[in-house]
Amino acid sequence: MYSYASLWVAMSVCIPTYMLASGLIAGGMNWWQAVGTILLGNLIVLVPMLLNAHAGTKYGIPFPVLVRASFGVKGANLPAVLRALVACGWFGIQTWIGGQAIHSMLKILWPAAGEAWVVWVCFFAFWLLNMYVIWRGIETIRFLEGVGAPFMLGVGLLLLWWITGKAGGLGPVLSSPGKFHSVREFLPFFIPSLTAMVGFWATVALNIPDFTRYAESQRAQAVGQAMGLPLAMTLYSFIGVAVTSASAVLFGEAIWDPVLLVGRFNQPAIALIALIAILIATLNTNVAANVVSPSNDFSNLKPSLISFRTGGLITGVIGIAMMPWKLLSDFNAYIFGWLVGYSGLLGPIAGVMIADYFIVRKQVLNVDDLYHRGGTYEYKGGWNRLAVVSLAAGVIVALFGLAAAPMRWLYDYAWFVGFAVSAVLYVMLMQGGQDG
Repeated sequence: MYSYASLWVAMSVCIPTYMLASGLIAGGMNWWQAVGTILLGNLIVLVPMLLNAHAGTKYGIPFPVLVRASFGVKGANLPAVLRALVACGWFGIQTWIGGQAIHSMLKILWPAAGEAWVVWVCFFAFWLLNMYVIWRGIETIRFLEGVGAPFMLGVGLLLLWWITGKAGGLGPVLSSPGKFHSVREFLPFFIPSLTAMVGFWATVALNIPDFTRYAESQRAQAVGQAMGLPLAMTLYSFIGVAVTSASAVLFGEAIWDPVLLVGRFNQPAIALIALIAILIATLNTNVAANVVSPSNDFSNLKPSLISFRTGGLITGVIGIAMMPWKLLSDFNAYIFGWLVGYSGLLGPIAGVMIADYFIVRKQVLNVDDLYHRGGTYEYKGGWNRLAVVSLAAGVIVALFGLAAAPMRWLYDYAWFVGFAVSAVLYVMLMQGGQDG
């Protein structure tokens, strides 16, 4: 239970979590609106998280194998690769943040490090560190999460105490009102923000069996996750809200990027401690959330050629190719472009998986056939076309709002719309007796 709780604490205590909250503040929410939106989003995403986790614990199978039940032994590669590509984007984002943290530390110790080329050296140095950890394997990751989680929370609270003290206490920091003065003004920003909060962990909501396959019991993983995810995300988000609000008091502007904020500190000792914490947090989250799953997914494409380690290297290369420096250019690109956009791809996958396991198959799987051709999950040529049609329908409907302005709400609710459309259509097609 502690392993799963600490996994979520370590994955939640990261810079993208901080940026979620600070981005909402920069967008106009006040502190309780931002924290409440993040709490609600994480309570919602906890539901598909626990539902998908059940099969991993019961049968000891990872995500790429579980998804064969619904998509077929070959068709499973489609959702696995979609999920893997999103993880590659996240890997690039986290690696860019880690490289910036190293660069900021170097500038404190060595002023000449301000040259533009040094940023890229730091970026690739952090990339190599991530590759080293994944090369060492899953036990190294588990050790890193268990040790890093309590340390990171302590450092976050220390940073909160220090900067709010400089700003005159929590009172002035949290007293600033948001820019929304009515529900009508608030909802157009709140709805896509809530979708983004769900989208933030929509990736791990799919591949959580990669972790729960090692659980001792359903209770251990379920209680551990329920304790770790909402509480850790809300607490660290509050730290992001308070520190960002304090930056507005201290510097006259809300600085949503913590690496830039720490760079404004005049005390080298405080800045170094904060940057080291950022580095550890980023490494923790990156390896656990963004390398384990795509490594398994890419390996699943051709197990005889692509090992878990090789899959990790592929993840690293694609992560660079997705240009994370552009995804982090501002909070709009990060929250409403990246998070909401890919949630329209992952929501439909979750809808098909959960509908298949709980409604169509009633939690009963033939594990042997998941690993062999010609069995229960062969369908036609290894593909369940009904699952593919359901997935495509969910994605098209969810993303249709980008093409048609009057239907923008479909995109604002991308994860929810995609999940519902794909789940309902899949059940209808499968129970209709059609051949997949």
